[in-house]
Amino acid sequence: MNIEHDYLRLLKDILNNGKEKQDRTGTGTISVFGRQIRHKMNQGFPLLTTKKMYWKGIVTELLWFLRGDTNIKYLVDNDCHIWDGDAYQSYLKNRDSQYFGPYYTKEEFIRLIKTDDEFAKKWGELGPIYGKQWRSWKIIYDNNVSEWVGEGEDAIPIYKVLNRDDQISNLIEQLKTNPDSRRLMVNAWNVGELDQMTLPPCHYGFQVYTRELSEDERYKIFEEKGYEFRMNQWSREEQYDKAGIPKRAISLMWNQRSVDTFLGLPFNIASYGLLLEIIAKEVNMVPDELVGNLGDVHLYKNHIEQAKEQLTREPKRLPKVLINNGVLDGYDITDFELVDYQSDTPIKAPISN
Repeated sequence: MNIEHDYLRLLKDILNNGKEKQDRTGTGTISVFGRQIRHKMNQGFPLLTTKKMYWKGIVTELLWFLRGDTNIKYLVDNDCHIWDGDAYQSYLKNRDSQYFGPYYTKEEFIRLIKTDDEFAKKWGELGPIYGKQWRSWKIIYDNNVSEWVGEGEDAIPIYKVLNRDDQISNLIEQLKTNPDSRRLMVNAWNVGELDQMTLPPCHYGFQVYTRELSEDERYKIFEEKGYEFRMNQWSREEQYDKAGIPKRAISLMWNQRSVDTFLGLPFNIASYGLLLEIIAKEVNMVPDELVGNLGDVHLYKNHIEQAKEQLTREPKRLPKVLINNGVLDGYDITDFELVDYQSDTPIKAPISN
């Protein structure tokens, strides 16, 4: 059993036990509350197979978060349109009070985000959402002006950044120096900045946990990499270490207040699975278990028939992911290779913004 079976059981649970609720989009949902899904990463990468998933979009959005970016231009430039609707709705809401130019359709709006840097800077910004919280929770500036831009009364002071409270970098450092800590967490729910966000975080934080690998587990990895023990002055442990065999396994648990089960959750599962792979590679640990704690778990009413269709399909073997190069702050989309992904056809469903 893997996470896809958990996911399909969750769809059945909502269909059988969900209660009708209204929501901010006006679409309406049926929902249950307080569920959990789990996956052992050695069973394969957690990318659903009962419908084809948009792998490039999953990678692009996660790299966008890790860049600390909050403007959709990077996404649009990489043909990822997950956040288009949120940016466009913000534009419609604010244009009358902030902008007196022409009205743009959504298609025209996205074209301008891609081609007009000034327009993108003004209207592509989503506020201090995930990327900002992950990489710059609280920016602390030097009190002294480092330089002035412009001249005379129009000159603008520039202050040196002393600290960004980079939660991701702090997490990596803690994993390297104190891997048994119970404080290995990253939080996106910044109460002081919620009102500045286009959309408050749905998945609002995650925690990682590490454990030592047993001698048998390290031996299995040693064999899988094609190494053989040699009768020399080195002990088994020393030969493991010289071969770069990890000493620890790492698990990740994310918390999510609002769960769009048909469209959003499969994306979230794969995204946090990939984040676990990235962190594990960064600190030379083995990806172990992925856990999702889910709050309001719902199906939009215009997704019910699609969910029923997905339940008629049989899961296939999960794929693998290879991370070819790069370091945390230097990854490119091409560094991630999806291997042996076989899936059913996509199931289209409208996005509720």
